[in-house]
Amino acid sequence: MNNKVISLKREIKDDYNYRESLKTLRTNIQFCGSNIRTIMFTSALPDEGKSDVAFSVAASFAQIGKKVIFIDADIRKSVLVSRYQLEGEVNGLSQYLSGQKNREDIIYETNYEGFSVIFAGPYSPNPAELLEEDLFHDLIQSLKDYDYVIIDTPPMANLIDSAIVASNCDGAIIVVEQGAVSYRLEQKVKSQLDKTGCRVLGVVLNKVDLSQNGYYGRYGKYGKYGKYGRYGKYDKYGAYSPYEKAEAAQTTDK
Repeated sequence: MNNKVISLKREIKDDYNYRESLKTLRTNIQFCGSNIRTIMFTSALPDEGKSDVAFSVAASFAQIGKKVIFIDADIRKSVLVSRYQLEGEVNGLSQYLSGQKNREDIIYETNYEGFSVIFAGPYSPNPAELLEEDLFHDLIQSLKDYDYVIIDTPPMANLIDSAIVASNCDGAIIVVEQGAVSYRLEQKVKSQLDKTGCRVLGVVLNKVDLSQNGYYGRYGKYGKYGKYGRYGKYDKYGAYSPYEKAEAAQTTDK
C-alpha cells in the first residue's frame, strides 16, 4: 500500500442531526448483513449530495474501528480532490484502469485511522469502457481485507457508469434530494439497478430543511417525505423489513 498519508482537511460537519442521521444509516447498513461489504452510493441527478453522504458514511465506519476504503468512481466529474483541498499530484482510478499505475500507486491512507481512499484520477473520455475492464472487477476483489468498500458513483439518470459498478457491489444506496426529483425518475434508477442484480439497500433523503419540517427534529421519527408521500411509498424499492434495509436517514447537508 502507498505509505503516503493524505490529509483530508474537510471534516464531517458538527451538526447533531446530521451526525445522528449518519449513525442511523451506518447501523442500518450493518443490519443488512455481514455479507454486505461493498456498497455503492448513487443518485438520479447531479448535486443531490451523494458524494458527501458516501464519504461521511465511510468516515463514520472508520470512527467505530472498521477498516474502510472509499473509492471515487466518478471519473467523469470528480469533486473529491478540490473539495478536500488536496495539494500536489494525486494518482487515481482512471490511471489504474488505463494501465498507467499499479494498485499500490492509487491507494492512499488518510488522517482518519483505518480509512483509505482511491481517488478518481484525471478525467477520462471513456469511463464506461474503463469500468467494464476486468481490472476494475479484480481491484474490487483485491480489497476483501477491508471491512467495508464504499464507492461513490456518477448519477444514474443518463449515464451507464453506475450500472457497471453495481455489478461488482453487494448493495446500493440511492441518495434523493428532498423535493428535487420525480418519483418516476427514481423508479428509473431503481429499475437500472435491478437489472444489474445489485440489491437496493434503501434510500437516503438528503438536504432536508429542518426549519420547514419540524417532525424531522425528533430522533428516529420518520414522517412525511415531501412530494414523495409517506415513507411506505418507497416499498416499491423492494423488501423493507427492519433487517433488510438501510433505512432512509434524514440528513441536512447542503
